[in-house]
Amino acid sequence: MSKANLDKKPADVAAMFDEVAPTYDLTNDLLSLGQSRLWRSRVAKRVAPKSGQTILDLAAGTGSSSIAFAKPGVKVIATDFSEGMLAEGRKRHPELDFRFADATKLPFEDESVHAVTISFGLRNVVDVPKALGEMFRVLKPGGRVVICEFSKVTLPIFKQIYNFYLSRILPRVSGLASKTPEAYSYL
Repeated sequence: MSKANLDKKPADVAAMFDEVAPTYDLTNDLLSLGQSRLWRSRVAKRVAPKSGQTILDLAAGTGSSSIAFAKPGVKVIATDFSEGMLAEGRKRHPELDFRFADATKLPFEDESVHAVTISFGLRNVVDVPKALGEMFRVLKPGGRVVICEFSKVTLPIFKQIYNFYLSRILPRVSGLASKTPEAYSYL
């Protein structure tokens, strides 16, 4: 589970996210023991949005990361390639501008945003160099790209604990929290 199976077609991955959208945030909170909220708040601190700025959040899902950027005078564009996640996000956060977009083909003008973020979504991108190119293409000079993603655990004791959690605990908890626990073996 440490690396997403990128042989999957983007449409299949989007369909998986469509399916888990209603319980995605709750399941993530449970699976990460609340840590995902802390990680997302750190992204918001790194972006430090100011009035007059436009923030583009890629793979925004339900907007759980995007909402932290919503300050007076800040335009937040939350994008995702899962219609189910976008629909759930629009229900939860109507104040955000949710749009369908693929990170490898962003429908925005060059140098049009002050910051681009992606939290826990880069691993689902098939062509990471292309997505990174798109992020920098739409970024204004002096802007910021902030990426929050999992990495491989290298310290032996933590690696054992992490692998135990992934193989034994995560499947059981996702089975209790989600109607589609098999999706979490991919996600």
